[in-house]
Amino acid sequence: MIKAVMVMNTQGKSRLAKFYEYLSVEKQQELIRGVFSVLCSRAENVSNFIDAESIFGQDSRLVYKHFATLYFVFVFDSSENELAVLDLIQDVLPSVFVETLDKCFQNVCELDIVFNYSKIHTILDEMVFGGQVVETSSSEIMKAVEEISKLEAASNAISLIPKSASGWRSR
Repeated sequence: MIKAVMVMNTQGKSRLAKFYEYLSVEKQQELIRGVFSVLCSRAENVSNFIDAESIFGQDSRLVYKHFATLYFVFVFDSSENELAVLDLIQDVLPSVFVETLDKCFQNVCELDIVFNYSKIHTILDEMVFGGQVVETSSSEIMKAVEEISKLEAASNAISLIPKSASGWRSR
């Protein structure tokens, strides 16, 4: 099961943090700081896999990708086949997540994540739901996100005040 997904910049500012089990805000912030302290002290040429037991507790692993000024971090436990999860996360999730973000924002940058927070969460929710991976196809994720955007646009266009009543107010 995936325990958390985080995106943080190289200065340690969290740009996205989604935890799939309840933790207090203070505990979440402590974990984010712990993850960043581990990531910023790692050399460029070492493995992207880290035992995260000291940060997240027993049976926790962490995998990260560093793109430009952002770290994309996935934390998971060993309740599933570890090799399958490692293979899935290393080869699929960060790449699909970043690829989907690139499709949405044409070369995603840190500001896209900051100013489009709800869309980023929608993309992540299409990939991981309740700590379980539900979709790994970037094109399928994009279709779902586009459908959600259409529904949001349609619901924003609906006026709650009938036209006959709105004319009454201007008299």
